[in-house]
Amino acid sequence: MLECYHDNITFEDPAFGVLHGEDAKNMWRMLCQTQRGKEFKVITSNIEYTPEAGKARWEAFYTFSKTGRKVHNVIHATFKLKDGKIINHEDRFNLYKWSKQTMGLKGILMGWTPFFRKKLNNQTRFLLSEFQKKQIKNV
Repeated sequence: MLECYHDNITFEDPAFGVLHGEDAKNMWRMLCQTQRGKEFKVITSNIEYTPEAGKARWEAFYTFSKTGRKVHNVIHATFKLKDGKIINHEDRFNLYKWSKQTMGLKGILMGWTPFFRKKLNNQTRFLLSEFQKKQIKNV
């Protein structure tokens, strides 16, 4: 994804909300780094592409580290392109279904609420911020 992203990328999904530029690129770095050596698998399908836009379906299989629960997340991605690179990337998935898989009963009870989405966005942003701080220290 890093090679495909334009420097002015805008990314959006239910877990992170909206990310721009290096934040979006670092989100992918963080996700790949935290899944290294684990049972992480991505399957892509239904890929469509024009010089201006694209879309794809991708399925992520992984273990949610906070609870140790197995996840199968089906994501529908849309892309806008500029200069041959992705300038806008939007991932859509069923957050309630994801929350049930990751959190069990807590996800069933709370996963559909705006409170849950806001709390998840805050948590993922915090994790990204901490990841970025560590990257700066390691440079």
